[in-house]
Amino acid sequence: MSDIKLTATSRANLLSLNQTTDLANRTQSRLATGLKVSSAVDDATAYFAAKGLSDRASDFTTRKGDIDQGISSLKTALNATESADKILKQIKGVAISAKTADDATKADLTKQFSDLLGQLNSLLGDASYQGTNLINSTTSSLTVKFSEVTTAQLTVQGRDLRAGALFTAAANASDAGSVVGAAVIGAAGFTAYTTATALIDAVDSITDAVDAAVSTVRATASNLGSNITLLQTRSDFSTSYVNALTEGSDKLTLADLNEEGANLVALQTRQQLALKALSFAGQSEQSVLSLFS
Repeated sequence: MSDIKLTATSRANLLSLNQTTDLANRTQSRLATGLKVSSAVDDATAYFAAKGLSDRASDFTTRKGDIDQGISSLKTALNATESADKILKQIKGVAISAKTADDATKADLTKQFSDLLGQLNSLLGDASYQGTNLINSTTSSLTVKFSEVTTAQLTVQGRDLRAGALFTAAANASDAGSVVGAAVIGAAGFTAYTTATALIDAVDSITDAVDAAVSTVRATASNLGSNITLLQTRSDFSTSYVNALTEGSDKLTLADLNEEGANLVALQTRQQLALKALSFAGQSEQSVLSLFS
């Protein structure tokens, strides 16, 4: 059995219809997905260029997440230093009150003093974020990397703001340290001073030590605040950079929906014309057949 033979006109019309159908299917796919390049088959150059931009954007999005976590860690430490500053002011107030207190009140103030030092240490111990505490140890640190392709990063070294570290210098230099140390271990504290002059001198030394501790805490807070500002700047840059990379990738792959919509209308019209052309070609063959009727 031989193949069916089509006239040249019918074959040309059929080929045109097939091409139009393929174009219409492609246009409908673009309208459905919003992409003019969805695989390397569509446009290898544009596809891999867009993929490179998207991968870079993904890497920076990951790094931005690390930066944001770093900001949270630093804010946790900063909030704790602000609270530590308030506790140190309370400690100073207790010490000053001891200057004019009687023996019974001195004993009570010694307990308050010791309790506040304990609360200071507890507060600093609680200031941990995801296992990192930047203000109760000099061995802890926070490192935030900014990029996958460069060595840009920020490292924040931990500070020890606990009472033992803050008042170590005073303990080695004056009676202030002995009172601070005694309060921590629950010894005589303010009641150990039997004369007003000795007590006043001790309290003055203590307040000097507390003032120095406050300065240390505030310097730490300033450093933390500066690093938070830097990380926030980096986070903002990462957001803008990711948007630019994504926009560049979209320009290579996204379809113009208005254009594709117009194309679909034109292709549907062309399909109808091709079908009409095939119908006319068939009618001409039927006319030849009618000669034999």
